Amino acid sequence: MGNAVHDKDSQLKYLKTRLNMFMNVIDSMDPESTDVEDIDRLIKMLDELEVKQEQFKKDWDKK
Repeated sequence: MGNAVHDKDSQLKYLKTRLNMFMNVIDSMDPESTDVEDIDRLIKMLDELEVKQEQFKKDWDKK
């Protein structure tokens, strides 16, 4: 995932992959042992995903 993505198809694929990773993390969590740090990591993942989506949206609006 270290390569830059410039075209819309690659950007959408990137977002979908990251969202799937996020869902996998949630699925693997045990509600009984989840702590505040785990929730903070989830929030950080969502924040990073939102930043990427906003960056890509700016690219799409330019075209």
